[in-house]
Amino acid sequence: MKYIVVTGGVVSGLGKGVTISSMGRMLQGCGLRVTSIKIDPYLNVDAGTMSPFEHGETYVLDDGGETDLDLGNYERFLSISLTSDHNITTGKVYRKVIGRERRGDYLGKTVQVVPHITNEIQEWIEEVAHVPVDDHGNRHWEADAVDGTAPRRGGEDARVADVCLIEVGGTVGDIESSVFLEALRQFQFRVGPSNFCLTFVSLVPIMGEEQKTKPTQHGVRDLRSVGLSPTVIFCRCREVLEEGTKSKIASFCHVDGPKCVLSVHDVSNVYHVPLLLMEQDLHRILAEKLQLGSIAELEGRLDLTMNGLEEKATMWNLCEGSMANEKVMQTLASGEKDLDGLSGMSRSMIDWARMAFKLDRFEESVKILIVGKYTGLQDSYLSVIKSLKHASMAVERKLDLIWVEAAHLECDFDNEEMGGEKEYKEAWEKVKSADGVVVPGGFGTRGFNGKVLAAKFCRENSVPYLGICLGFQAMVVEYSRNILKWEDANSTEFDEETKNPVVIFMPEIDKENMGGTMRLGSRNTAFTHPRHDDGSSSVTQIMYKNAAVVSERHRHRYEVNPDRVEAIHDAGLKFVGRDETGTRMEVAELPRSEHPYYVGCQYHPEFKSRPLNPSPPFHGLLLAACGLINDYILSHNEK
Repeated sequence: MKYIVVTGGVVSGLGKGVTISSMGRMLQGCGLRVTSIKIDPYLNVDAGTMSPFEHGETYVLDDGGETDLDLGNYERFLSISLTSDHNITTGKVYRKVIGRERRGDYLGKTVQVVPHITNEIQEWIEEVAHVPVDDHGNRHWEADAVDGTAPRRGGEDARVADVCLIEVGGTVGDIESSVFLEALRQFQFRVGPSNFCLTFVSLVPIMGEEQKTKPTQHGVRDLRSVGLSPTVIFCRCREVLEEGTKSKIASFCHVDGPKCVLSVHDVSNVYHVPLLLMEQDLHRILAEKLQLGSIAELEGRLDLTMNGLEEKATMWNLCEGSMANEKVMQTLASGEKDLDGLSGMSRSMIDWARMAFKLDRFEESVKILIVGKYTGLQDSYLSVIKSLKHASMAVERKLDLIWVEAAHLECDFDNEEMGGEKEYKEAWEKVKSADGVVVPGGFGTRGFNGKVLAAKFCRENSVPYLGICLGFQAMVVEYSRNILKWEDANSTEFDEETKNPVVIFMPEIDKENMGGTMRLGSRNTAFTHPRHDDGSSSVTQIMYKNAAVVSERHRHRYEVNPDRVEAIHDAGLKFVGRDETGTRMEVAELPRSEHPYYVGCQYHPEFKSRPLNPSPPFHGLLLAACGLINDYILSHNEK
């Protein structure tokens, strides 16, 4: 096993997650299998109890792990399925060590940070690195378990990775991350120098017209002070790093020349970053450091990649911010099949490059509105944004995202938290201008009625709508209030005294403890009602390629009241997807004869979306928003 560690300095939020994911994608393009681990130094056991305003979204894994959003970056870029153990936190490590101490496993010894905590971290990394993470050929929504739990791991296609990528959260010098850096200092000797490569992500600010290197120098100095020295330095900068800047950093930061100082400058879209790294020969640097003989085969693969393209001009050249050779760009964007002779990872790298360049050439746009509660921090909805981006690429449109605070849709001007009349008018103008609307998940009463009003507007005005988790429940509440005339219909989360509780607390959920107690992880949904009364097929099932059962990830405490399902279903809001028992509602929709696309799902489809394989519900929303849904359905031989 080879280990590549990514650390960061100067400031947080430089993009270590994107850097490590891009490095992994590049290594996959070289024919290697990769896995990834995120180290978070906070004392929380996991991210499940954190506010979205504090830490961005909580990303849910197949096994129900509630983790840092960077694991979502890894899964999306690398098409892998990670476990909760791939997210190491200080809370998890200390809990495990203290548990052993209480059992007497240390045989009376004094338990200390060194060696007991540091040894635990090293053992955790080694164990988790050998867990197969293949994403089942990226058939990410197909259910392959019969009991409604997470998909099975193992089998013929599940193999241990060749390279484990490790991201250390925070910045070098933080007190809370010091124990992990010490563990990694020891780990480099435990696995040997040919199996360990340390990298460092830093900021190169531009003041006046000069690229400043001092922040990077100080960051590397701090790193070397704890016994770690980087092999590669990734420099985040608005502009391409100048050769003089590279030479200066290499000289002062103890790396093997300017070739090991890589420019990670701003590019037109994030999918260019793997190509940017490859263009600067990162694959060759890693091959030399880690003795990755298989990367030598890449030279021949690159020749194949260029085959048939004018003068074999490099499609990796992004130093000027765009393709150096217009002919190559046109070929990639056109979708021509002259490169289809490639196989395996080489083929996937070409598909990735084509996607990155094609994205830059979209001319038409589609306007999608997100009605949320945490719109002040867009990272709160990162997976939703990425899923919309993936779907927009599939329909070849630029994504124009519009944000609306759900509370601003409510006419409650006396409450300052809900906004005033100006915010109310502006919010509704945005809703009316949108081609499609997404109402994502959330918790708490603020803004819920605004989400209900958004669902009502979309239903009555044939605006494509996708409700996720709480957005799905808002659909049910809205339909109950306005079609069934249950005027006080509500969720017991917001009104425990309602006479029409159409959404209720799930009986098996722990009411006392918050962390890890929801209905979490991948579970099966069966399309139990695939045909509507008018004879048309479920649009949601069509988007899932007519699968009878699908597996998606969940994170919720409340569900549609089983006692009210029949009345709501018979009134016209069809519960087409249900859990394995048939009593828990998972997917609701209106027939296409009544609405082009009005879909809600209790699960979170955004967590399994991939750049080259968009989430089906999001894909359907974008098709409908672009007026392409009927053509898509006809092409799939559906009525």
